[in-house]
Amino acid sequence: MIQPPDRNALRRIVIKIGSSLVVDELGAIRAAWMQAMAQDIAHWCAEGVEIVLVSSGAVALGRRALGMVDKTLALPEKQAAAACGQPLLIQAWQQPFAAQDVMLAQILLSPRDTEDRRAYLNARNTFSTLLAQHIIPVVNENDTTATAELRYGDNDRLAARVAQMVSADTLILLSDVPGLYTSNPRTHSDATHLPIITHITPEIEAMAGPAASHRSNGGMVTKIQAAKIAH
Repeated sequence: MIQPPDRNALRRIVIKIGSSLVVDELGAIRAAWMQAMAQDIAHWCAEGVEIVLVSSGAVALGRRALGMVDKTLALPEKQAAAACGQPLLIQAWQQPFAAQDVMLAQILLSPRDTEDRRAYLNARNTFSTLLAQHIIPVVNENDTTATAELRYGDNDRLAARVAQMVSADTLILLSDVPGLYTSNPRTHSDATHLPIITHITPEIEAMAGPAASHRSNGGMVTKIQAAKIAH
C-alpha cells in the first residue's frame, strides 16, 4: 500500500491517472488495479488528506464499446468514443470507491474553465464544496464538445491547471513508466532513469518523447509541461 503523506504537510493532493493504468491493451478495465488504488486513496482520505482524481480512460473505453480499439480516430469519432466511455469510466471508479464508503463526483472541464475568470471561480467553488463534504472529484476533459483548436488534448496539463485551481499542495502524475529517462527505455537499453529533477532545462525537455500508444495522448512531453505549469 502507498503510505499516506504527512497530513500536516500535504493536506490536498491532485492525482492524475493515465489511460494505460485504467485500461489494458484490449480496452478492458483494469479492475484489480483500480480497486487497489481506491483502497490507497481511501486510506489517505481517512488520514485527513483531500484528494482530487484526474482520470483518463474515457476514450479508450469508448473505443472498445464502439469497436474501434485499433483504429486511428477522427475528431468526431473521438468525441463519440468519449461520450460513450465517460459513463463507463465513472462507473468503473464508483464501484471500488463505494466499497470503501467514499463518494465520488464527476467534473468535466474545458480550457475555458481554467482560463476564463468567472468560469474559473465557479469551478473552484464547486471543488471546494465537494472537498468540504469529503467527496472526491473525478476530473476529465470535456472531450465530447472540445475542438482540435480549443482543447488540452491531454490530462497531464489539465491536472496541473486543476492543481492550481484548488491550491493543491502537490501534484502526482501516475504512469506505466517509473519516470523520465534519458531516452525511451522501451527502445533504448542504455536509457538511464532520472529519479529527481530540480530544474527543467532544454536538455531535459529533449529527453521526452510522444505517447507510445494510441490509447494515450500524453507521454513524457506533456508530463514535463505539467511540471513546468505546477512549478
